[in-house]
Order: sequence, then C-alpha cells, then structure tokens
Amino acid sequence: MKSAVLVFPGSNCDRDMAVALETVTGKKPHMVWHGDSALPDGVDIIALPGGFSYGDYLRSGAMAARSHIIGEVIKAADRGVKILGVCNGFQVLTEIGLLPGALMRNKNIEFICKDAKLIVTQNRSVFTSAYDENQKITIPVAHHDGNYFADDDTLDRLENDDCVAFRYAENINGSARDIAGVLNKAGNVLGMMPHPERAIDPKHGGTDGLKLFESLLS
Repeated sequence: MKSAVLVFPGSNCDRDMAVALETVTGKKPHMVWHGDSALPDGVDIIALPGGFSYGDYLRSGAMAARSHIIGEVIKAADRGVKILGVCNGFQVLTEIGLLPGALMRNKNIEFICKDAKLIVTQNRSVFTSAYDENQKITIPVAHHDGNYFADDDTLDRLENDDCVAFRYAENINGSARDIAGVLNKAGNVLGMMPHPERAIDPKHGGTDGLKLFESLLS
C-alpha cells in the first residue's frame, strides 16, 4: 500500500504520521511538499498531519488550503483515495470543502494538550473497521482551535448518513454534539482532532490509535 504525507510550512506532526504509516504498511510514505504539483502515482492513502501550517495566520488551515498540491488532493478524494486529516489536517479538510463544518477556538480559549477519552461511534468505515462499535479509546489531543461547529441541518445529516466517526466521552473543547471526528458521505475522507499517530507504541503511553491505521489495510 502506497501512502503520502503532505508537509506544509509549520507542520510539526508530519514525521509522527510517517512513522505510523510505515509501522503499519511496512513502507516509507512519500513526503509531499505543499508546493508540489503532483502526488505519487498510485497512492492509496494521503495524510494531512497536525501542526500549525503557515503559523495559523488568518485562521487555522486557511492558507494551507490554497497550496498547489490541494487541487490534486481533491481529485484524489473524488477518485476514492483514502484521505486522513488529523488536527490541523482536519482544519484544512474543512477549509477545502472535503468535510463540512469548521473548527473554532476551544470553549475555554486555551490550548488543550492531554489524553482524551473517545467513543468509536461507528466501525463501518475504512478508518474504524478494526475497532468495536462504541468502544472507548484514549487518544492524545493538542489543539487550540478544535471546537467543531456546524449548523443543525449539517449535524443532523452527518448523523443520519453515519458520518460521525468519533465522539468525546467528555467534551473537552465545546464541539457540537461531542464530535471528535467526521467522515464524508463516501466514507473515504476522515478528519479528526485527536492524534492517533501518537498512540501506536506502548512506550508512548498507549496503542489505541494503531487500529485506525490497521483499518486502512483491511
């Protein structure tokens, strides 16, 4: 399985994501610079990592959404390529319209860095199939703008279309309906604020993120 990790100025979780993908796939992912005009041929997974792309100027993910490579990411998503956006990557996915909603400042206007308890809302997607439905897992978070917002009609549609992948067991940032991760209707694009790539090694405190990457191989 061929994977790629996008790298923006200010990315700081791209190497963590690369390690996670190599651990599961056995192959080093391609590191794709934001200014590149093409993705690797035959790529199966594209990851948009966490960090502070462009220093979060304007708003989180807004400038990264205008990068050269983004047009190719949108085309890949339309072809069914699996797209994973974590933290800042989730923010970028909402900015480019691959996922609905927006990520706003946390309810307490503070940066949150801690382990978060999540509930796997559904296990019928290519990202969650290795989990049990309603399984409780622990995944680290590290964000300032992780408060997921969408209007009620959009939230209802996400729930009706089975597009809520993860919820916070305890709402830590004010996200609507405790949402921690959402899928597109086709099920090949996932955005989530918690960092599964930081939970793949017991030496780092837990392995609950590993099953997300293992799901991608199923």
